[in-house]
Amino acid sequence: MKKILTIIGARPQFVKASAVSRALKTFSHINEVIVHTGQHYDPNMSEVFFREMEIPKPRYNLEVNGAGHGVMTGRMLEKLEPVLLSEKPDLVMVYGDTNSTLAGALTARKLNIPVAHVEAGLRSFRMSMPEEVNRILTDRISDLLFCPTEQAVQNLNQEGYAGFPAQIHRVGDVMYDSALFYSQLAEARASVFPALGLSGKRYILCTIHRQENTDTIGNLKSLIAVLNTLNREIPVVLPLHPRTRKILQQNNIATEFTPIEPVGYFDILMLLKNASIVMTDSGGMQKEAYFFGKYCLTLREETEWTELVENGYNQLVGTDPDTIEMAFRRNIQKPFSDLHKLYGEGNASTQIIQIMANYLKN
Repeated sequence: MKKILTIIGARPQFVKASAVSRALKTFSHINEVIVHTGQHYDPNMSEVFFREMEIPKPRYNLEVNGAGHGVMTGRMLEKLEPVLLSEKPDLVMVYGDTNSTLAGALTARKLNIPVAHVEAGLRSFRMSMPEEVNRILTDRISDLLFCPTEQAVQNLNQEGYAGFPAQIHRVGDVMYDSALFYSQLAEARASVFPALGLSGKRYILCTIHRQENTDTIGNLKSLIAVLNTLNREIPVVLPLHPRTRKILQQNNIATEFTPIEPVGYFDILMLLKNASIVMTDSGGMQKEAYFFGKYCLTLREETEWTELVENGYNQLVGTDPDTIEMAFRRNIQKPFSDLHKLYGEGNASTQIIQIMANYLKN
C-alpha cells in the first residue's frame, strides 16, 4: 500500500483537493492522508468546504494562521516535519501558491520525500506577490509538475526545466473537474443564494482579498468607491473575507451595499452561475467565471491565467475607478462565446492519479 500525504490550507485548495481525493478512491492500493495547515481557519472559509464537498476529514489540523508570511510559513515547517516523519509518505502533494504550498513542499524536500505540485508552471511575473514567490520555489523543488495549461508548460520550459530532474505533465485544470461535478449538486444544496433573493436578477459578483488590494488602503478605497458607484445601477454582491472586513472597519471605508459573509462552495457556484459579470482579484475565480460563461474584470495589473486575457474572457483593470467602470460598461451586455477548451476536458484529476500511481511503482 502506497501513501500520499496531501497538504492544504486555503479555500481554493479545498476545491482542488476534492476532485483529486475523489479520483484517488478508485485506486485501492493508494492511501491518502490529509493535513490541514489551518491557514483559512474561519468556519465559513474552511469547515463548510469539507462538509459540503465531502472531502475526507483531515487527519491533522496544524492550526497555523493569523500571522505574517514569514512567521506563518516557519510555523508550518515546524509543525509539518514531525507529521511527515511519523506518517512516512511515499509522496507529498501540494496545490497552488499559498504559504501552505511552499511549507509543504519544502518540508518534504528537506526529508527527501518526492513532491507533486498541482497547478505548476503558473507565472504572474511579479515577484512582489507572495504567491509568485511560493509557486516558483515550489516548482523548483517538486518532482511531478502538473500543469493546467500549455502556457504553464511553456513557462517551465523557458526557465530551463527540461534540464531539471522533474516530470512535466499538462493535465488540465482540477478546478474545472470540481465545477463540472458540483454544479448540479449546487442547485439543490446552496442555502445562502436562495435567501439573497437574487434568482432572475442582474448583479455583480465581486471578491477582494489580495494583499496588494487590502493592505494598500488607497487601492481598497478606490475599489470600494467604484463598487459604490456601480451599485446604484446594478446590485453588488461581495462575500467579504474576515480580514478585509476588519481593514474596512479600521479605516472607516463605507460601502453603500451590504457585504455578505463568506459562503461555501455550492453558494459560490450559484452566485457565479447567475451573476451578470464577475469582478475579482482571485486567481481561482477568474477561471470559475470562465467555466460558467461570465466575463471577468480582474482587479489586478497582471494574472497567471494569461490565456483568459488573450482570448478576451478576462480584462485586467487594476484599481482605477474609471478603468473599471469603462470595462464594466463594455462587458456587461456582451454575449459570451466560448470557442476554446482552455482547461482540458474535465478529467485532470484522473490523469494526475494515474501519473502518480505509475511514478510510485518505480
